[in-house]
Amino acid sequence: MRSGHRLGRLRGRRLGRPFGWLWAAYGTSALGTWLAFGAFPLIAVQVLRCGPAAVAALSSVGAAVGAAVAVPLGPWVEFRRKRQVLIAMDLVRCVALLTIPAAFTLGALTFVQLVLVSVVVAAADITFRAASGAYLKALLPGEDLLVANARFESTSWTTTIVGPPLGGVAIGLLGPLATVVADAVSYLLSALGLRAMGGAMGGAMDGATDGQEPRPERRRTARLRPGDLLDGWRYVLADVPLRSLFFNTALFNGLVMATQPLLAVLMLGRLGFSPWQYGLAFAAPSIGGLLGSRLARPLVTRFGQHQVLVATGALRALWPVGLAFLGPGTGGLLLVMGVEFGLIFCCGVFNPVYTTFRLEHTATDRVTRTLTAWAVSTKAATALLTALWGVLGSLLGPRTAIGLAGVFLLTTPLLLPRRPAARVPEPEPAPNRA
Repeated sequence: MRSGHRLGRLRGRRLGRPFGWLWAAYGTSALGTWLAFGAFPLIAVQVLRCGPAAVAALSSVGAAVGAAVAVPLGPWVEFRRKRQVLIAMDLVRCVALLTIPAAFTLGALTFVQLVLVSVVVAAADITFRAASGAYLKALLPGEDLLVANARFESTSWTTTIVGPPLGGVAIGLLGPLATVVADAVSYLLSALGLRAMGGAMGGAMDGATDGQEPRPERRRTARLRPGDLLDGWRYVLADVPLRSLFFNTALFNGLVMATQPLLAVLMLGRLGFSPWQYGLAFAAPSIGGLLGSRLARPLVTRFGQHQVLVATGALRALWPVGLAFLGPGTGGLLLVMGVEFGLIFCCGVFNPVYTTFRLEHTATDRVTRTLTAWAVSTKAATALLTALWGVLGSLLGPRTAIGLAGVFLLTTPLLLPRRPAARVPEPEPAPNRA
């Protein structure tokens, strides 16, 4: 009865005003990102008259170099107040994006500038995500992390549904530069929202005696040593549950993303689907992500975190192989939508549970470095597998390559944590000295 009463209180628990501002800032920037989805390739094609090779390089080089730039930022951010870092990364992305319409107005926009801006934005994205994970863990008590991550996940899928259609309308009426401006403004609004949090912090902020986020303890030397760059990977690889989840998510995400270009070639080329049908096939199933994120917390409450993590991690791997049987016409369109709905629904449940698991099993003073290493590795794996599957698609055909990725995905549940793991105990807060 006591545990049931406590559960009832947790279900009705509000996460507080600081989290409300953080959530609003996240939603605003996520909407801006999806409004500008595909804007850079369109600018490269329509404004700069670039060819396919240049457009592909814009996406791959920007992400890869941005990930490399973010590597030293993880250890650097670990010893700084995370809210200040979040605001700084928002402003960096805002300014970087605004250079594009400014250069276009002056007649000075170049392909090199697009690549540089994509590098800056990619590095700032990784740094922001890592710092936000550390900040969220410090902002909320452990029992509220799943609630918060589920809200972020539902917001992410909602903006995925709403953003691209609105962005498409804006691009049609005003051109792709308009959505870049909207994306920049969204980062500015996000920074203002984070700024509006002020010094009001939640009860999880140990050591925050004046209501401010406490400054992390600094090491004796402030210099970044070469070994510090590997701290995140060392921490992950030394922890069995984190290591299992690390390889599982890197391989799963990489294989799923590697098939997207091949699926576009298959649907828009050989099978003759129109662009609006292709867009519908991936936009409509995003509703599954919204539904899944809403069910994450009730499922964990009933079955336990480990059981939900393993079950949904396995179920999400079953769907992609169905895309190898894609055919033309309405039946083919419904097949894609069904497969994507099932995949996204499972991911909608899995993602907030896995994100919470990762935060709970990472020491507070290692969160930023660990999340940075995780994001860099995931991006690198995605880039490598996308390139490899591009070659396989050319040699074997897109359908066979898609089916091969689906078969490999069926093996990814073997990498999931096999047994429940205890949370990492947090250090005792330092005594308050007058």
